[in-house]
Amino acid sequence: MHVAVAGNIGSGKTTLTGLLGKHYKWECHYEDVDENPYLLDFYRDMQRWSFNLQIYFLNSRFNQVVEIRENDRNVIQDRTIYEDAFIFAPNLHSMGLMTTRDFENYFSLFNSMEKFIEAPDLLIYLRASVPALVNNIQKRGREYEEAIRLDYLKRLNERYEAWISTYDKGKLLVIDVDNNAFHENPEDLGKIISAIEGEIHGLFDSN
Repeated sequence: MHVAVAGNIGSGKTTLTGLLGKHYKWECHYEDVDENPYLLDFYRDMQRWSFNLQIYFLNSRFNQVVEIRENDRNVIQDRTIYEDAFIFAPNLHSMGLMTTRDFENYFSLFNSMEKFIEAPDLLIYLRASVPALVNNIQKRGREYEEAIRLDYLKRLNERYEAWISTYDKGKLLVIDVDNNAFHENPEDLGKIISAIEGEIHGLFDSN
């Protein structure tokens, strides 16, 4: 079983991944943030570092998916390779922060990689408003996120909604995190768990 959590920066992906991993005893695969050598530079100068950052994420995510499929374990993944390709890289290109040459090179590489990967059995999308994202980002206080621009978050949200509206690679569960405080309310987490079991009932043993 491969479950993945998708959502904008600050939507709560990492927190939900950990909570569900603990509940179901799933193996957690987190986004490589702390070890990423480009993030701090990217938020300081997006235009200079956008291509480097996206290539790093693409490679990291591809290796994650290969590892997940090679190992016969139940896994929950923090963010997917599709978000890099269909949301973050195109957004940087449309904002003039990645050249057309670099974007075309990037997307050609993604298309080659996609032939060798499979989509998650279930995708959980965390939908959040921009104010909620900003609030969560400020609470966690990561230095490299202090320079994130509001228009950047807004554009990402718009692309997430467009992507989710046409997502057809597997089962999809949408969670409105503006109205679900799963990170601090066990009842809200329970609602998500019930919804997950409704989506993949009978496909795995939760014990």
